[in-house]
Amino acid sequence: MSQHTKSIMIQGTMSNAGKSILAAGLCRIFKQDGYRVAPFKSQNMALNSCITEEGLEMGRAQAVQAEAAGVPPCVDMNPILLKPSSETGSQVIVRGIPLKNMAAREYFAYKKTLIPEILKSYNRLAEQYDIIVIEGAGSPAEINLKQDDIVNMGMAKLAKAPVLLAGDIDRGGVFAQLYGTISLLEEEEKAYVKGLIINKFRGDKTILDSGVKMLEDLCQIPVAGVVPYMDVQIEDEDSLSSFLEKGTEKEQALITIAVIRFPRISNFTDFAVFSCISGVRVTFVSSPEELKTPDLVILPGTKSTISDLMWTRQNGLEAAVLKLAKKRVPVWGICGGYQMMGEILADPYGAEKSVGQGEKTEVRGMGLLPLKTVFETEKTRTVVSGALGELDGIFGKLTGKNIEGYEIHMGQTTINREEGIIDTVTITDGIPEICRPTAYLMELQKEGGPESKRVKTDGFSRGNVYGSYVHGIFDAEGMALSIVRILLKHKGLDPSQIDKEVDYKAFRESQYDKLAHILREHLDMEKIYQILEEGV
Repeated sequence: MSQHTKSIMIQGTMSNAGKSILAAGLCRIFKQDGYRVAPFKSQNMALNSCITEEGLEMGRAQAVQAEAAGVPPCVDMNPILLKPSSETGSQVIVRGIPLKNMAAREYFAYKKTLIPEILKSYNRLAEQYDIIVIEGAGSPAEINLKQDDIVNMGMAKLAKAPVLLAGDIDRGGVFAQLYGTISLLEEEEKAYVKGLIINKFRGDKTILDSGVKMLEDLCQIPVAGVVPYMDVQIEDEDSLSSFLEKGTEKEQALITIAVIRFPRISNFTDFAVFSCISGVRVTFVSSPEELKTPDLVILPGTKSTISDLMWTRQNGLEAAVLKLAKKRVPVWGICGGYQMMGEILADPYGAEKSVGQGEKTEVRGMGLLPLKTVFETEKTRTVVSGALGELDGIFGKLTGKNIEGYEIHMGQTTINREEGIIDTVTITDGIPEICRPTAYLMELQKEGGPESKRVKTDGFSRGNVYGSYVHGIFDAEGMALSIVRILLKHKGLDPSQIDKEVDYKAFRESQYDKLAHILREHLDMEKIYQILEEGV
């Protein structure tokens, strides 16, 4: 570890206390102040992930924090990623490559063997950056788990990092959260906590003054800031994020986009770009009653395609989606949602099964596209760029539009026809429909080096049904706005009502700057720099 590298760690009293966004904000502040800064989270449990340029998988939260820091994401920032595959098991990904599926108890017994990998990743970052902003997970006061901790106080000790402990006042009981957490720490652990943060406060801060003073007296630790509930739009991998819970609530919505909220939904931030467009409501739905009649239905990614397909079949959502598709309401599937749209999903190796279940499966898909998906044991992980193909149906005007993104999937999908013909003509309500590739892509080949690429096709479209493996396909310049304008025209509304071009990258940058500005106002940054300098 470089002796010049400083570190600071954000821990929380509970999940969703705001650790990820506070860490992102500090990354942006340190960047603005001229430091080379990198985020780090030793172990992340999330279904929202992304792929690096090297074709390695990492938690999206750390990729977002890297963007806030102005540096490219790399797997050293998140050496261990756990992707839940059931209520009691996860796929374990180490330095971007899947290791195996493990039950919770098996992983709990195994995880300390990963400490050398964690330290290697951390030390590589320490050789390159001035400051490392470390994020914890859950709470450091889980007394039944502390002995083998590698992500909270265990990580603080490994990095010798001072800790800022954040509590969520919006959920209530913030003083009990903070004092109770400190009280459950060992004396050695308490010595690492150098500041407390009250997060997500609404109202007059002076009301808290007496409580803050009493908290400082009880804990013998200063309060480093009272942070307000922030209106910033920054991607968040946490399943409790307000976007996933509420979508975008707009009273005067002209267009409604319904995203099916699968039990194992992944990469739901694929649709965050639509929330930046005025007049567009994004809603996540779990039942036919919630689905209603949207202007566009999106089947998102999922960690468990077959089981989530069965879930839609059992609760009536599949039938509701098929009914809308028959009425020519456009349906777009991404990754697992795209796989569901086909005719057959085959799992000959048990790759889709939960921990402890390896039986082979073949199930019927939704039949929206003439496709067959075969799940394999090897995961596809690649960054891609290219252009949309000659699309069928309502979105035909998007043909040729440039796109970029990344793929993370276990299955391979092909036309379900013996002759293998791509142009498959069907007739729906007297209208000929041709099944064509959704996109023509340049795929980075990790085994051939960073410059090695190959051309391939991805996804298919037929009528008003579209499917693709590409995450981030809607983030391309002008893509989301073009889709919204097409939907407006389809409804007989004037597309020029929404005439503002959405530069999603510039928008994200503005949100990081907004976050940094708010934190500078409400955190004692002089104190935080002092903590950073003094260490533990």
